[in-house]
Amino acid sequence: MPLDDKTPLSLQEALHLVKLASEGGSRRYMGTRAAYLPGGDIAPEKGIPLLHKAAFGGHVYGQGAWAVARTQRELEDEAGRKPSERLGLHTIHGYFTRPGIPPRPFLYNVTPLTASRTFSTLSVTAFQPSQPSTNPQGDHFPTSDATLPLSPPSFTAMCSFKLPEPDSQGVSTQEAPPQDRFASILSSRAPEAWPPVPPIDITGIVELVGTDEAGNFPVATMRKVDMTAYNAGRPVHERRELMLYKLHAPLPTSDANAHIVAHAYVADRNGLLVAGNHVGFGHAFSRAATLSYTFVVHVNPELAVMREEDGWWVQEMYFPRVAAGRGIVESKIWSPAGVHVASEYQDGLVQGVGLGKL
Repeated sequence: MPLDDKTPLSLQEALHLVKLASEGGSRRYMGTRAAYLPGGDIAPEKGIPLLHKAAFGGHVYGQGAWAVARTQRELEDEAGRKPSERLGLHTIHGYFTRPGIPPRPFLYNVTPLTASRTFSTLSVTAFQPSQPSTNPQGDHFPTSDATLPLSPPSFTAMCSFKLPEPDSQGVSTQEAPPQDRFASILSSRAPEAWPPVPPIDITGIVELVGTDEAGNFPVATMRKVDMTAYNAGRPVHERRELMLYKLHAPLPTSDANAHIVAHAYVADRNGLLVAGNHVGFGHAFSRAATLSYTFVVHVNPELAVMREEDGWWVQEMYFPRVAAGRGIVESKIWSPAGVHVASEYQDGLVQGVGLGKL
């Protein structure tokens, strides 16, 4: 696909991996597509300079988790496990240690740590070459890029996998879903009638670009619900933001882990920027960057599968704390049926120029 093609990539394309020769106890993979660059898809005629140079963090987070899931499946196949004995992606605890460079591939070393019949853990460390790709386009990376010298690690994570269990206890509790709590807002228009999630969700940038800029964010179509009236007058920790999303292209329903990776990828979009807006940095942002990101699946993996006919998923975001130059974004991932499927906990830099106003 040409670099100027604005067709959003599916998860299969955006996070495509090739397997490399194993090294020691680690299995190795390389991504073949350039990471999404936030703001790089704003139409040139809008006249907005490129403010962000680092790759979208969800790319290395999701691709790293996908490399781990592939390794877990390979280990299960080698052990002769039946499909009913396969473990599902349960948690991803990731740490960002170096900004990603979009026109260079990410390489992943996946190391199995512990394994049992019902639970396993693996680690993944991501690197990028210290020099440009051998493809001058900076995309569709050839396997020869894997031989280039590497920079220090960009990202590291530990992932866990768990065997699904029947709900024999009959216990399942959750709060009322946003489809109920915000019914009057959500029912005020069709999901696709809400504006697209901005490529860069900073108030000052959105005012210049407009709310109709869909961009070419990969993996999922995303819509932003207008929560202005609900949030007015509320302290920051009580405010909510709702994002609606569904896949650009179907994923195999037999691979629930791929769907979980997609949810984790989507949940990372713009969260710290939105937190900055709420604490008064919307017209005076200095920087935002994720330091750590945890994603936890609360249900059996099959409940995370996204089917076109099911409708739109909901990401409910809130912002319980900003201090010491850092902010917290917490998200709950809700299925179209109102099931609380997963939660996100993201900590990162949220810094503005001046104090701003709450």
